[in-house]
Amino acid sequence: MSHAAADLLARVTWSALVEPGDVVAGTLVEQLGASAALAWVRATIGGRTEARWRELEAQCGPLAPAVRARIARAVLRWSARLPDVDPERSQTRLDRLGGVLLVPTDPRWPTGLAGLGSEAPFCLWVRGAPDLRRTLERSVSVVGSRASTTYGERIAFDIADGLTSRDVCTVSGGAYGIDAAAHRGAVARGGPTLVVLAGGVDRAYPAGNARLLEAVVSGGGTLVSEVPPGSLPTKSRFLQRNRMIAAASRATVVVEAAWRSGAMSTAHHAARLLRPVGAVPGPVTSVASAGCHRLLREGVAVCVTDADDVSELAGLAGSMLTPAELAAHAGAQRATDHLDPLARRVLDALPHRTAIELERVASAAGVSTTEAGAALGMLELDGWAVRRGGSWLLARLSDS
Repeated sequence: MSHAAADLLARVTWSALVEPGDVVAGTLVEQLGASAALAWVRATIGGRTEARWRELEAQCGPLAPAVRARIARAVLRWSARLPDVDPERSQTRLDRLGGVLLVPTDPRWPTGLAGLGSEAPFCLWVRGAPDLRRTLERSVSVVGSRASTTYGERIAFDIADGLTSRDVCTVSGGAYGIDAAAHRGAVARGGPTLVVLAGGVDRAYPAGNARLLEAVVSGGGTLVSEVPPGSLPTKSRFLQRNRMIAAASRATVVVEAAWRSGAMSTAHHAARLLRPVGAVPGPVTSVASAGCHRLLREGVAVCVTDADDVSELAGLAGSMLTPAELAAHAGAQRATDHLDPLARRVLDALPHRTAIELERVASAAGVSTTEAGAALGMLELDGWAVRRGGSWLLARLSDS
């Protein structure tokens, strides 16, 4: 068996053997490699443990008693599950779904997961568009409460819709409430969205969102999990799934969240990874927004209200709007919004009918003649000011 094949088989085994985010397992794999680390665990379970410890220290250096005890407890924990691990069965299930298995050496592996270090997944089980690296280059996580309000769902839908129109992938967890609203916003726009699952990619959870998850896949989106097909979602896996959502994208936005919630966990994971965090404010009386207000008050998040704010937060410059959408967006703004304060003062000083000299413009605006001359030159280029010999007047009525 080639080294690549052995590594893949070992990573599949690790993904079934340990719980997501297992730091001990992740550290062993980092130090020894997936295949060698698995072989060491098998040998340790099989006996001659002192010899195995010497082998490990020969490669990793001396281990403190507390570290050795922690590894020993982990090995004991894994030994109970190891006999039930069947990598071939997991791969067969994925093949039946038309899915793809990704490992960190695959060029389609998302680069953002490197920030998780020893907590990074060993492999990713994927249904749908497999090139996660490309998909997640422009991505934002939109998360929130399962017990959402109509207000929160509308905001989540609109943010995802707006992000999709800017060619930004919306990442979320596929749960009821805010997660589902965000995915629906992307699907409605006809763009891709990524669902990070706590169970296997063959298990629609919650069952009530089964049709939505299928719509995600058929619409060019992706379902992804770090546990094999057939795996059940558990409370601990939901909590660990949050770190994946935070790491996968450029930024995380919390739309609604109670004081303690999974969305708050995702936000704090993103903050620890030094990723931007945004929070949507809600009514001060709303329990559903208490977590968002806490994030804003503690400085973990900045205030965002729409897709423009979120795009800026994530550093995703540039617009992918259609010409009609751009025109509508521009119509919602004042035509002079782009002018700096000095230019606006000079513009306000210009008469509508009779041209006046530069000195009078400067006097009326309360600026120097040099400043007035520079501003008038820019206003002329923009079509706001007209020169009449040495004098100036307004070219058209301002809507300022």
